[in-house]
Amino acid sequence: MLSVLVPGGSGQLGQGIAGLVPDAVTPSSAELNLRDTREVVAAVTAFADAARAAGKSPVVINAAAYTAVDAAETNEKRAFAVNADGPRVLAAACSSRGVPLIHVSTDYVFAGDATSPYEPGDLLGPLNAYGRTKAAGEDAVLGSGARSWIVRTSWVYSKTGSNFVKTMARLEKERDVLSVVDDQAGSPTWSRDLAAGLLELAGRVSSGEGPSQRVLHCTGGGSTTWFGFAQAIFAELGADPARVKPCSTADFPRPAMRPAYGVLSNASWREAGLTPLRDWADALKAYFAS
Repeated sequence: MLSVLVPGGSGQLGQGIAGLVPDAVTPSSAELNLRDTREVVAAVTAFADAARAAGKSPVVINAAAYTAVDAAETNEKRAFAVNADGPRVLAAACSSRGVPLIHVSTDYVFAGDATSPYEPGDLLGPLNAYGRTKAAGEDAVLGSGARSWIVRTSWVYSKTGSNFVKTMARLEKERDVLSVVDDQAGSPTWSRDLAAGLLELAGRVSSGEGPSQRVLHCTGGGSTTWFGFAQAIFAELGADPARVKPCSTADFPRPAMRPAYGVLSNASWREAGLTPLRDWADALKAYFAS
C-alpha cells in the first residue's frame, strides 16, 4: 500500500493526484513552506511515521514550484528560493527519514535548439530565470543523497489554476480572432494523465523497484505548436479553429525567452516499464469530455 505526500498540493498537479488518491496528503505552499527546514522535517517525519504505522510505504511527490515564467525574470531570487532551495530542504528531510522523493521538473531546462526530442541526458541550457532555477532544483535533489527521481514534463493544463487551455477558452468568448505563436513546439500534458503516471512511478519506487535511471521524461504523446494547440482547443469548444491565426515569437514579445523546441522524448519512461501517456490530442478530448 502506498501513502503519498504532495507539497504544492493546491496546484494543477497536486489536485490531479488528489483526484486519483483521495487520501493523499496535499498541503498547499502556504500550509507547507519548503524553505522552512524545521517545518519540512516535521511534516515529512509525521507523514512517514503515520504511513508506516498504517502499514503503508511513504513516497513524496514534489509538485511545489514557482511557475510564473515572466515574473521570474525580475524575481529570480524568489523563484530560486522556491524552485531550488525548497527542493534541497525537502530532499534532505526525505533522506534523513528514508522516504523516496519524486521531483517534478520542466522542459524549460533545455535551450530549445534541438531538432529531435530531448533525452534526459542531453545538455541543459535554460534560456530564462525560471529554467535556471528549475535546473538548480534538479541538481539539489540529485545531490542530496535521497532516493530520488526527477520527472520532467511540459505544457501542463488542468481544470484548476492558470493554464493555456483555460486562457484560450476565455479568449474564445472575448475575441473574434486570436493570434497565437506558431514557432514554439512542445507536448501538451493533461495534469490527470501526468498524475497517473507519477503514481505508477511512486508505486514502483515504494516497492523497491524504482528505475535505475534517475531522470525521466513524461509528457503527453506527440507534439504541436501553441498555435496548433489553440486550434485544437477551439475545435473542442465547438468554435471555428480558423479564428486562431498563426504568429511568430517576435510578434508576441515576452519578458522571458521561451525555448523554440521543448519536445521531450518519452523513451526513458517506456524503457523503465512505465505506461506512456496518451497522445496529447486524445487527452485534450478526454479533458473536455470530463
